[in-house]
Amino acid sequence: MLWCVLVLFLSWSEVHNFQFEELAQYIDSHQEQYVETLREWIAIESDSSDVQRRADVQRMMSVTAEKLRKMQGNVEMVDIGLQQLPDGTTIPLPKVVTAQVGSDPSKLTVCVYGHVDVQPAKKEDGWATDPYNLTDIKGNLYGRGASDNKAPVLAWLHTVEAYQSLSIDLPVNVKFIIEGMEETGSNGLDAMVEAHNETFFSDVDYIIISDCGWLSRRPALTYGTRGNCYFFAEVVGPNKDLHSGVFGGTVIEPMTDLIGILDTMISPSGKILIPGITDAVAAVTDEEQAMFQRIEFDLDDYKQKIGVDGLMYNTKEDVLARRWRHPTVSIHGIEGAFSASGSKTVIPAKVTGKFSIRQVPNMDPKEVEKQVKGHLEDVFAKRGSPNKLKVSMVIGAKPWLADIQHPLYEAGKAAVQKVFKVEPDMIREGGTIPVARTFQDVTGKSIIMLPIGGFDDGLHSQNEKISRYNYIEGTKLFAAFLHEVSQIKRD
Repeated sequence: MLWCVLVLFLSWSEVHNFQFEELAQYIDSHQEQYVETLREWIAIESDSSDVQRRADVQRMMSVTAEKLRKMQGNVEMVDIGLQQLPDGTTIPLPKVVTAQVGSDPSKLTVCVYGHVDVQPAKKEDGWATDPYNLTDIKGNLYGRGASDNKAPVLAWLHTVEAYQSLSIDLPVNVKFIIEGMEETGSNGLDAMVEAHNETFFSDVDYIIISDCGWLSRRPALTYGTRGNCYFFAEVVGPNKDLHSGVFGGTVIEPMTDLIGILDTMISPSGKILIPGITDAVAAVTDEEQAMFQRIEFDLDDYKQKIGVDGLMYNTKEDVLARRWRHPTVSIHGIEGAFSASGSKTVIPAKVTGKFSIRQVPNMDPKEVEKQVKGHLEDVFAKRGSPNKLKVSMVIGAKPWLADIQHPLYEAGKAAVQKVFKVEPDMIREGGTIPVARTFQDVTGKSIIMLPIGGFDDGLHSQNEKISRYNYIEGTKLFAAFLHEVSQIKRD
């Protein structure tokens, strides 16, 4: 009897292994097709920050929906309302694409989130290639949105297609929610998730996000992200720009006021100087410190990748903790200031400083908003300037944290081991993916971030890319992960 059970087990294992190998071979044999599809998607300039490109974003959503329809998905394009522009006019937000492939009630159901909008990009910004013409250089696929997030979205679609093409039963039901406004704050998505919580999300067991990357060459699972509070600090002075030779020295300049107050937020060593801002930060635990020590991360490689000679901290553990577990202030730019080439002796009448504060547990964006406004208004008042200051928070995204003991993460580890033959690093993201916290708070579902992007992909930067290796092996990872999730016992 025991022998019969053993034979049955071995036979099942052989079929399972054969099926994975069959899927992997199928994916390998179709990689040129996958690259060409990515090329077609990269060619669509779906920059959500540029309202002049809104038609391109809408077209990108339609292309995504059509791709899912060809996979026999039950597809909807969900209207999420209007976007109000600074001049008071409104334009339609890009529709959100939802889809479902498989509806077997005996199976678990996963929902894959992704986005197909991109950051701005121009060749003259310093790109070595046309950012909207996918270019293969030594196995790296360069193009805006290649890693963030078009290739990962496509890898999920390729995964489902591979199962279908080989007539291998999908081990779980798969839903998709794909948006086109992630790069500008996911306008309208929170309300859409709330409105569909009792319908589209009602039978979802787990949510998967692949909008992130590895920390090193070792594959990783992501279990936390920082939040983000983004601010505008507007200083208004004269009723028009002034000649610095004629009026310089007689007026209190808005730019001087702005630089003066921004300088009071952070010290040269990186310490945040805004009173109370770090009071709510959860302490780093001994367990977290031990995890940081185990992670594969080379400081010299990190410095070389970003092109700096030195960092604020000198140990791996300190650098990782500062990236993931502590708030930071970053000043991003000044609107209204002269920034073109050449020289212009102008005193700007109005300038707007743009900066952000990354959030970590247990910070609350509403409290941070009060602290920042109170600090800047107090500092500005002490300057005695006749100019006017207005501080506004335009983004207030909370941090997200998952339970790494959840079976989802065990499934992720098993899938990484299956494809890459290594244990994954358990990492956090220093950046923000607001929808993760929305999913957690609204749906109550367990979430995993399963990245396939490389550590050197250059998200949001010039020469963004994804390696062919990560794209193809990442598709295999997703195929393996669906099987591993199917082995989780339903609560």
